[in-house]
Amino acid sequence: MDAKSLIARRVAQEIRPGMLVNLGIGLPSLVASFVPAQAGVFFQAENGVIGLGARPPEGMEDPHLTDAGGGFVTAVPGAASIDSAMSFGLIRGGHLDMTVLGGLQVDELGHLANWKVPGKMVPGMGGAMDLVTGAAKVIVAMQHVAKGESKLVVRCTLPLTAMRRVDLIVTDLAVIEPGDEGLVLRERAPGVSVEDIKNASLARLIIPDHVEEMQFP
Repeated sequence: MDAKSLIARRVAQEIRPGMLVNLGIGLPSLVASFVPAQAGVFFQAENGVIGLGARPPEGMEDPHLTDAGGGFVTAVPGAASIDSAMSFGLIRGGHLDMTVLGGLQVDELGHLANWKVPGKMVPGMGGAMDLVTGAAKVIVAMQHVAKGESKLVVRCTLPLTAMRRVDLIVTDLAVIEPGDEGLVLRERAPGVSVEDIKNASLARLIIPDHVEEMQFP
């Protein structure tokens, strides 16, 4: 299993029937592929869709049906198209059960930086600030190390997305839960040791006596 699929599959286990869930651009959008269409979950994108499904088979793409990043998606039965004002009303009004976002850095305080790299032109943070602030649960889905540098840092050096602490971090190496005392290591990926995770992290991790391996039914 490749790293991105492992992360998406593990995040999908956090989703329950009846939830309204926002999936961010990139890696988080893969999560929909691991949640059965009949599970009663509605995925929302801030560009105005509720009821996103998995990516369509090649040749079946509909140019009018995309996620917030412009990627092609399908729609599940009961899906709805809404305007941007209502979409952000759902987000800012606290009606989202969960958001899954990518990350550039997460620090020991559980702060997320995921929208800007200094020196690179970006159009803005999009809905990320609203999502981190407004969703009931915030999950960061990201690879543990990128370009040889750990994404788990002592303090974020990139601009923060919001001051709120995220609820869960899922990487290709571990599941980590930020708390009042710091980052708690909850699970390790198959074949990955606790020592591997410590060596791949700049942030200090709180390590329980027993750390379970991720399970994939």
